[in-house]
Amino acid sequence: MPAKSHLVLWIVQGHGEVFTHFISLPLAIYPDLKEKVEAFRNFILGNDNKPLKFQSTLDEMGIEKSMFISPNSLHLTVVMLKLESKEAVDAAQDILKSVSASVRHALNNLPVFIRLKGLDCMNGSLEKTRVLYAPVEEVGGEGRLLRAYIIMDAFVNVGFAGKDAKSRLKLHVTMMNATYRRDKSKGMTFDAREIHKVFGKKDWGEYLIREAQISKRFWYDSNGYFHCCGSLPFPHK
Repeated sequence: MPAKSHLVLWIVQGHGEVFTHFISLPLAIYPDLKEKVEAFRNFILGNDNKPLKFQSTLDEMGIEKSMFISPNSLHLTVVMLKLESKEAVDAAQDILKSVSASVRHALNNLPVFIRLKGLDCMNGSLEKTRVLYAPVEEVGGEGRLLRAYIIMDAFVNVGFAGKDAKSRLKLHVTMMNATYRRDKSKGMTFDAREIHKVFGKKDWGEYLIREAQISKRFWYDSNGYFHCCGSLPFPHK
């Protein structure tokens, strides 16, 4: 069995900055992962908006449907970007192309597989969770995916990334986010303790990282994924 190393890379997330795009590693291309995430959502929401398998109601837990991430947009975020004009988007496309050879070299021209395992909360306790996510492990334990983050450096160096580059957020796949709640009066956290009891050790599967994309925030293509403004293929075999 190959070794697995838990990725603790911190990604760009500037506070108070407005980002238009980001570099994503798409995972919504995998139907089996989408099915697992859909089943996760359905298990929690239950029938008639009542999770009968939990002791608490959705209202008591502070959960509503809008907080779940769409399976069609599952991804890992590399770096948030500020591309405020067509010229900036064109420049970002050129940057992505320019680091293609360096990325392949960093990956030893070999594919990178990740495994999503368990659930954890971001910045707080399970009782008062803002973001519930699946941690990422790199299969093989060589840390090659971390070396590929020269992509991040390239955008930081030209000023397209946030001022707090390489800070604060772990590489992860978001499953639920309380900031997406429609009823803001209920606050920006929810109680994830019972969810964690059921899914805290769940194996979500192993997946190949096929490419990096320049993704446009809040714009979606017909498949439900973020609109792609450029891509960089990773080694497949």
